[in-house]
Amino acid sequence: MKLATLKNGSRDGALVIVSRDLTRCVSAAPVAATLQGALDRWHEVAAGLAQRSDALHAGALDDEAQAFDPQACHAPLPRAYQWADGSAYVNHVELVRRARGAEMPASFWTDPLMYQGGSDSFLDPHGDIVAGSEAHGIDFEAEVAVVTDDVPMGVTADAARTHIRLVLLVNDVSLRGLIPGELAKGFGFFQSKPSSAFAPCALTPDEFGAAWDGGRLHRPMLSFVDGQPFGKPDAGVDMTFDFGQLVAHAAKTRPLAAGTVVGSGTVSNRDADGGPGRPIAEGGLGYSCLAELRTVETLRHGAPQTPFLKFGSRVRIEMQGEDGTSLFGAIEQTVRAAG
Repeated sequence: MKLATLKNGSRDGALVIVSRDLTRCVSAAPVAATLQGALDRWHEVAAGLAQRSDALHAGALDDEAQAFDPQACHAPLPRAYQWADGSAYVNHVELVRRARGAEMPASFWTDPLMYQGGSDSFLDPHGDIVAGSEAHGIDFEAEVAVVTDDVPMGVTADAARTHIRLVLLVNDVSLRGLIPGELAKGFGFFQSKPSSAFAPCALTPDEFGAAWDGGRLHRPMLSFVDGQPFGKPDAGVDMTFDFGQLVAHAAKTRPLAAGTVVGSGTVSNRDADGGPGRPIAEGGLGYSCLAELRTVETLRHGAPQTPFLKFGSRVRIEMQGEDGTSLFGAIEQTVRAAG
C-alpha cells in the first residue's frame, strides 16, 4: 500500500491511497482523513485502507480516482511528533568524522548514534532547500526512514520490527559548516540541521517484497546533483544497525508515540576492496552526500575538490523497484537563498 498526503489548505493535508505506478490516487477519507490519524488507530484502519488500495487497483474506484500529482503533495507526514535520526552506516560516520579530525570510538560499531531533529516543518518533495549563506556548507543526505505505531519503552529489537508501519525516503539536509561549532559545545545538532524533505509516498513494508527483510530495505539509493548521477549505494548493504535496532535504541528509556519517524542516516557502502568507495564516474557506487565524497577526495588528493551545494543547485533522490519504476516518487529540490 502506498499512501500520500495532498495539500488542501490545512497543516496536515488530506490522506490519499496511491496506485503502485504512481499515476492515480483515491481519497482515504472514508477510513482516515490524515496519515497521523491513521497511525493513531492503525490496528483499526489498516485493513480498511488496504481494501481501498485493492479496490483502486482492481478498477472498482475509477469513478473516485484522480491523477496523482507529486507536486501537489506535502511530506507524507507534514509534521510529526518525533523525528529521530540514526547513523546506521558506520562507514559514513567514520569518513565524516575523519574529515573533522575526530577519532571514532569503538563503541560506534555496537551502539547506534542518534539525534532528535526538528519535526514541525518537514519539506514537501519539491520544497526548496532555503539557506542563509552558501558558506554554511549546504549538503544533502539521502536516507531511508520508518514510521512506527505506539512503541513501548524498553522494547527489544525483534519486537520493535513489528511496530514498523511505513517506510519513507528522506533528504536530511545538513549545513556542514555549522556542525563542528555546534558539536564542540557538547549539546548536539540544532542550527546545522534545517528542515528535512520526504518523497511523496509512504509505503507499507509488504510493498517491497523480498527487498524488505524486516529491518533493512535492499534497494539502491539513487541521487543526482544538477542532473548528474551522484550515488547508487544499496540501502541494505553495510547497514550496521537495522531499523529494529534503531527503534529499540530510541525507545530504551521512553515510549514512542504513533507517528514517530526514525531515520537510517546517510546510506553508505564500502568499495568492493573494503575501501571508502569510489565516485560513479570511476566505476564505484558513489555517495549519498557531498561530505563523504569530499572526505574521499581529501584522503586521495590532500584536499576536497567538490564544493558543497550552491544557490541554484538541484538535488534529486529516488529509489526504484527491480522493474525500474519509482517506489516512493522522487525528492526534487533546488537550493535558494533565504529572503
